[in-house]
Amino acid sequence: MRHRNLVELRGWCKHDQDLLLVYEFMPNGSLDAHLFGRGEVLTWAQRFGVIRGVARGLLYLHEEWEHVVVHRDVKANNVLLGADMGARLGDFGLARLYEHGAAPGTTRVAGTLGYMAPELTVTSRATTATDVFSFGALLLEAACGRRPVERGEAADVILVRWVRDCGLDGDLLRAVDPRLDGCYDAAEAKLVLWLGMVCSLGRPEARPSMRQVCQFLNGEKVLPEDSALVFSDPDSSVFLGPVLSAMTLPSSCGTMSFGSLHGGR
Repeated sequence: MRHRNLVELRGWCKHDQDLLLVYEFMPNGSLDAHLFGRGEVLTWAQRFGVIRGVARGLLYLHEEWEHVVVHRDVKANNVLLGADMGARLGDFGLARLYEHGAAPGTTRVAGTLGYMAPELTVTSRATTATDVFSFGALLLEAACGRRPVERGEAADVILVRWVRDCGLDGDLLRAVDPRLDGCYDAAEAKLVLWLGMVCSLGRPEARPSMRQVCQFLNGEKVLPEDSALVFSDPDSSVFLGPVLSAMTLPSSCGTMSFGSLHGGR
C-alpha cells in the first residue's frame, strides 16, 4: 500500500512477540505540534495543502486500493509533515480493511474523543463515513487552530458547535485562526469551514464521500447558491438539506453561498 500522502513503511523486524516497524522519517513532525506547539504558525497555504493531502490519502484508502481501508484514527497528531511540508497520514494501528462492496463488520469502539462519529457507539461499525466524520473535525481544527473539544471553565467547548454559531451569526470567518492575522484566502477558508460542517453531519448517509470532498477541494464541484445548512439539533447533529443532490451537479450549475448559513427552510 503506497501513496504519496501516506507514511511509507520502510521495513519491519519480528523477534519473539515483539514487532518493530520502520517508517520513513518525517522531519517536520505532526500537524498537531504545528497547530498547538510553540513553533512558527502555519500559513493558510500550508494548512490548505495539508488538508488536500490528507483528503487524497483517505480517498486512496477508501476507494483506490485493492481493499477498503478504514483508518479509524484520523486526527492532527497522526498527520505527519515531510521536508516539503507535504502531509502524510500515519499510524494504522487501529485500521480495518474489507472487500469493496462488502459490509464492514463490527469491532470494538476505538478512536479519539472529538473525532469519533456518533453512530460508532450504537453500531460498533467503523466505516468510510466514520473516517469522513473524523476528517471533518480535522478540517475545522486546521482552519480554526482549536481542538475539537476544549475544556472550559463552565463547560467544554465543542468546536463544531462554535463554528455553527459563527455561521448562524452571519460571521463564519470569525472562526478562522486569529493567529493568521487575516492572511488567508477567504474563499478557501469558507470552503474548508463549510466542508468541515458537512463532514460532521450527524447522519452518516448525509456525509460526502472522500471523492466528493476532494472534488470540492480541487474546485471541480461547488454547492449551488440555494444550498442551505439547517441546524435543527443543538447537540451538533447538523442536517444539510439539498447537499447530496448538489454534490452531483457540475460546477457550472452554481456557486457556493456563504453569506448566510441560517437561510434554510
